[in-house]
Amino acid sequence: MARKANNSLFLEEWLRGVSGSSVSSGLVKQNSVPSARSIIQAWSEIRESVQNLKFDTRYLQALRALVSSESTIHVADPQAKLLVSILALRDVSLPVESYTLVLRLLYVWIRKSFRPSQALVGSAVQAIRGVLDDRRNLQPEPAFVAQSVLVAGAFACVPSLSGDLKALCLELLCRIVEEKYSLVGSQEELVPVVFAGVGYGLSSSLDVHYVRLLDFLFGIWLKEEDPRGSVTHGLMILHLIEWVVSGYMRSNNVDKMSRFKSEVLETSKANYTVFAVFMAAAGVLRASTGGFSSGAQSFEIISKLRNSAEKRMESVAQLLVSNGNVTLPTTQGKVPLLKCVAIALARCGSVSSSVPLLLCLASSLLTQVFPLGQIYESFCKDPIGPRLNWVREHLSDVLYKESGAITGAFCNQYSSASEENKYIVENMIWDFCQKLYLQHRQIALLLRGIEDILLGDIEKIAESSFLMVVVFALAVMKQRLNPIESTEIKMETSVKILVAFSCLEYFRHIRLPEYMETIREVISCVQENDATCVSFVESIPAYDSLTNPQDLFTRRIEYEWSRDEVQTSRILFYLRVIPTCIGRLSASAFRRVVASTMFLYIGHPNRKVARASHTLLVAFLSSAKESEEDERNQLKEQLVFYYMQRSLEVYPEITPFEGLASGVAALVRYLPAGSPAIFYSIHSLVEKTCTINTDPWEDPQGRKSDSGDQILELLLRLVSLVDIQVLPYLMKSLAQLIIKLPKERQNMVLGELYSQVAESDDVIRKPSLVSWLQSLNYLCSNKRTKGSAPGPTVDTSNQLAARL
Repeated sequence: MARKANNSLFLEEWLRGVSGSSVSSGLVKQNSVPSARSIIQAWSEIRESVQNLKFDTRYLQALRALVSSESTIHVADPQAKLLVSILALRDVSLPVESYTLVLRLLYVWIRKSFRPSQALVGSAVQAIRGVLDDRRNLQPEPAFVAQSVLVAGAFACVPSLSGDLKALCLELLCRIVEEKYSLVGSQEELVPVVFAGVGYGLSSSLDVHYVRLLDFLFGIWLKEEDPRGSVTHGLMILHLIEWVVSGYMRSNNVDKMSRFKSEVLETSKANYTVFAVFMAAAGVLRASTGGFSSGAQSFEIISKLRNSAEKRMESVAQLLVSNGNVTLPTTQGKVPLLKCVAIALARCGSVSSSVPLLLCLASSLLTQVFPLGQIYESFCKDPIGPRLNWVREHLSDVLYKESGAITGAFCNQYSSASEENKYIVENMIWDFCQKLYLQHRQIALLLRGIEDILLGDIEKIAESSFLMVVVFALAVMKQRLNPIESTEIKMETSVKILVAFSCLEYFRHIRLPEYMETIREVISCVQENDATCVSFVESIPAYDSLTNPQDLFTRRIEYEWSRDEVQTSRILFYLRVIPTCIGRLSASAFRRVVASTMFLYIGHPNRKVARASHTLLVAFLSSAKESEEDERNQLKEQLVFYYMQRSLEVYPEITPFEGLASGVAALVRYLPAGSPAIFYSIHSLVEKTCTINTDPWEDPQGRKSDSGDQILELLLRLVSLVDIQVLPYLMKSLAQLIIKLPKERQNMVLGELYSQVAESDDVIRKPSLVSWLQSLNYLCSNKRTKGSAPGPTVDTSNQLAARL
C-alpha cells in the first residue's frame, strides 16, 4: 500500500478513498472523456477573457470544464502562466469560485509537469500570497484556502526546486495553516485537500518549517470547541503519515525519520491530540512493512522508528484501560479514540503483543464495531421501539466494513497474550454471546412482522458478530486444545465454545471452514470426559424458560415457544450435538435435563427440528453405559411410552414419518426382548392407523391418503426386526389391518411380506411366518369372494408356499 500511495498522482484523492470518505471533493467532476476540441476551446475562452478583462459566465464555464477533466488534461507552462496572470490581477473583480478553480488547475500543472519552470513557480507563489493579502480583511472562501494549502505544498514537493524557492513555498504553506486554521477543515470535503497539502510539505520541508507543519497537523483538533476526531479523519492521518514516512524510507532520509520519531513519537506535547498521534504511529508501522531495501544505518533507524511507534500506541491505549479491565467509553469523547485504536490496528500490520491493545480491541469489537448492546438497550428505553436510522448507517461505516481485519488483529494479539489476559478476553466474548442471544431473541419476537427492515439490519450486524466469534473461537481452540494444556482447561474451553456457538446458531447461514474445524475439535474433546459432557448438556435452557419466559419483551406479546426462532435455533444446536457424546451422558442427567426438551421439540412444526429430536432419542436408545446398564434400560422403556404418545398425537401434521420410523426401529432393536414398551408401540401404531380417517385409506376429501400407508409400511418392516416374543402379536395386529385393505393393496402387501420371508435366513421364525401368511392369504381370498361373483384368480396357499 505504501508504494501505491507514493505513486498516486493526486494525494488528496487517494486519502479520500483509503479513509472510506463518502464526501466528494466539491469540485466539478468529469462525466465523460472531453474532446480535444472542447479543451482547446476552453483555454481559448480563458485567454480571451484575460485579454479583454471580461470575466463573464463563459469564462467560469471554461474553468469548470477544465477542472472537470483534470484526470485527463495536461497543463503546460504557457497555460500555467496564463493562470498565474489571472491571480495577479488586482483591479478586476473576479467571480469568487474562479480563484479556487484557477488554483486547482495550477495544482494539476505542478503534479503532472516533469520539470516545471522555477520562475513560474515563484510567480505563482507571489500571486497566491497577493490574493490572500488583498482579502485579509475579508473572510476568504474555505475552498480557496484549502486549495492554497494544497498548491503551496505541491510546489514545495517538486524535487527540482531550488532551496530558496522551496523555503518560499513552505513559508506560504505554514502561514496559511497557522493563520487560517479556523477555515481549514471547516467543510468535510476539504479535509483531505488540506491534509494532502501538509503531506506534500512534510515530504520535502526544511527543518525550520517541519515542526510548524507537525504542530498544525496534530494540534488543530484542539483549537476547535468540538473535536472532529472521527474515524475517517483518523484514517486520513494514518495513511498520510504512511505516505510521508514511506517516502523517507525509500530515499533513505535518516534525518527526517529521526526528526519525526523525536517530535511525534517520543515527545508528549500538550497541543498534540491523542487520537491523531496514535493514528500517526500506526501509519509509521504500516509504512515500515513496505519492504524497502536500505543500508545498515537506515535499517537501524527504521527499527527504532517502529519501536517508538509501538510504545506510543500502547501508551495511548493505556488511557482506556484501568486495573486490567477495559473502561468502556462512558463519554462521547472516548468513543473516537476507541474506534481509532481498532481501525488503526486493522490497517497497520503486525504489532507486538500488548495488554492495553488487546483489551481495547476486545472492547471496540463488542461495543463499537458490533454495537448490538446499545441497539437492544434503546428498545428498553422506548417501549414502542425507535426508528434506528443509525443502524443502517452503521452498516456502511468503515469501522463495520473492517470488522474482519479488526478481528484478525484481535486474534493476533490474543495469541501472544499471557494466560491471565487470554482468560479475560475469552470471558468477554463468551458473555457477549450469551447477552446477544437473550437480547436478540426478545427483539426478534417484538419486531418480526412489524419492523422487518430494521430487524433485518440488526441481524446483519449480528451475523457479522457471529463470524467474529467463530474466528476467535478457532484461535482459542488452537491455543487451549493442545497437548501441553491441562485436561481441565481443555474441557472447560470446549464447553464454553459450544455454549457460545449455540447462542449464535440462529445467525449461522453459511458453512464456514473455521466453524467446522472448531466444532469438530471441541466435540472430540467433550466426547472424552463424562463430566464435560454433563456440563455441556446442563447449559441447555430450562424447560420452563423455553415455554414460559419471564422477561420484559415477552410480556408485551402473546408468546408461543414454537414461533421463537432464535430459541429454536439454539435448541436445534443442542439436539444435533448431544447425540455425538450421548455415551458419556448418564441416564439421570438425560432424564433430568434433556428428556423434557426433546419431547417438547418433537412437536415443533419445523420438521427439521422435529427430526433432530427423533434422532436424539434414537441416539439414546442405541447408547450403552456399562456402569448403569439397568438404570439406562429402565429409562429407555419409560421414555418409549411417552415418545409414542407425543409422536403420534401430532402425526401426520407435524411428526415427520422419517423421524417416527427411525425412532420405532431403534426401540425395537435396542429394548430388551419382550419389552412391554415394544408391545405398546405396535399397539399405538395400529390404533393410529385405524383412526387417521374414518376410512383409513381415504381422507375426508376422498383423496388417497398415504399417512396410514406409511405406518403400515413401518409395521411391515418390523416383521424382520422384532424378537420372537413380540412377533405373534405383531402378526396378529398386521392381519387386522391387512384384511381391511382393498384387493390391489392386499396383493401388494402380501407380496412384500412373502418377499421378506423368502429372503430371511431365520430358521426359527420362518415356519411360523409362512403359516401365518398362508392363513392370512386364505382370509383375504375369502373376503374378496364372499357374497359376490368370483374375481380374478389369486395365488392359492400352495402356490404361495411354493414361492417360499
